[in-house]
Amino acid sequence: MNSIFDKYILSNGVEIPCIGFGTYKSKNGAETTSSVLKAFECGYRLIDTAALYGNERSVGNAVRESGLSRQEVFVTSKVWNTRRGYDNTIKAFNLSLKSLKLDYMDMFLIHWPANSAQYDDPDSVNLDTWRALTDLYKEGLVKVIGVCNFLGHHLKPLLDCEIKPMVNQIEFHPGYMQKEVYDICMDNNIRVEGWSPLGRGEVLQNPVLLELAAKYGCTTAQLCLRWCIQHKVIPLPKSVTPERISSNTDVFFFSISDEDMKQIDEIPFCGGSGHNPDTVDF
Repeated sequence: MNSIFDKYILSNGVEIPCIGFGTYKSKNGAETTSSVLKAFECGYRLIDTAALYGNERSVGNAVRESGLSRQEVFVTSKVWNTRRGYDNTIKAFNLSLKSLKLDYMDMFLIHWPANSAQYDDPDSVNLDTWRALTDLYKEGLVKVIGVCNFLGHHLKPLLDCEIKPMVNQIEFHPGYMQKEVYDICMDNNIRVEGWSPLGRGEVLQNPVLLELAAKYGCTTAQLCLRWCIQHKVIPLPKSVTPERISSNTDVFFFSISDEDMKQIDEIPFCGGSGHNPDTVDF
């Protein structure tokens, strides 16, 4: 990948931008609309939102105000945990589409897997939810379907379905690359998106990253994003600060050597959210 406008081709032939703009914790209203418009100005074309974020309406406003054609923009939303199951998921999708005021959605994801801490038979719940996404996909209402935060054992039943997940959005950053599920996705032609690609707190102050950032003449944030890209992961940095929105796109002027990639891969756990898909109770 050499430019923010470069794209991957997913398993169903749909193109997806190589870097996306996250909107988690962006407040509904002017803050979100202006930050998404700034993202468009900087070259982002993939915008990631979710019903949980409560800002779908503002994201949709930015899409319409941007002056970009609908085909140029790749909009993602997600079904929240309280709306799992076939009928609830269909309703949740329609509500999201209405909030966005779009005719179709580019990508719709299951936000978190059902787990055994919540259900006696979580696999059946995930399969019912997946069946709804599959029908929405077949009807042409969404171009790409996938999941978020699914570990290998959550993914396994879906890999036997007629239509398999095309994307798995997971927490992915130096100090927490989740190699096991990453490898499963790569082996099954499932594109990985990385949420929280800059990690939390101590990641950007990690001495290995600081030393390498100085070597490559970039910020530690840019180094983290470039590391994701070189792993063929789509990072989803988020910010409402114009300077940071712009800086996070400037990751194509350098390449990390194989030796230095390995150094970053081997950074011990740090900066993780602490959310385990097998034990979360939300």
